[in-house]
Amino acid sequence: MARSPLQVLIHEVGKFGVVGAICYAIDFAVSNLCHTLLGMGPLSAKTVSTVIAATCAYVGNRQWSFNHRARTGIRREYTLFVILNAIGLVIALACLGFAKYVLHLEGVLAFNLFGNVLGTGLGTIFRFWTYKKYVFLHPDHPKVAVLPVKDQRIPEPAAQA
Repeated sequence: MARSPLQVLIHEVGKFGVVGAICYAIDFAVSNLCHTLLGMGPLSAKTVSTVIAATCAYVGNRQWSFNHRARTGIRREYTLFVILNAIGLVIALACLGFAKYVLHLEGVLAFNLFGNVLGTGLGTIFRFWTYKKYVFLHPDHPKVAVLPVKDQRIPEPAAQA
């Protein structure tokens, strides 16, 4: 039985949320480690943590969250993924920069509230929408038929018992 578009969306959001929660924990831990223990500035710490978490997110989303979508080649997908995550990083950095340089808020609470809650939250909404629209394409998307895909396999029909 085929799933309705709403069921597919709920399924994708759920899996994306699990991958996101794991990567959020990685991002949170690494950003705080870099900022508090290693003495990096807040923007540098957030950049390092986002790069590490985004790489983990690509693997999780490609292999699990959106594994039912067409595979259009790792080079294309990962390039778009990196570009869109860079925009997501800019969103997080803008929130963090606003807190630090406009509101003059300092300290761990401001860093976490603006960088890890608000910035990451807004970035996550942006990333979910753009992953579905540009990175992990629906199998019926016109670009799927045009792109040469070496690693896409068509499943064998199930044998009748």
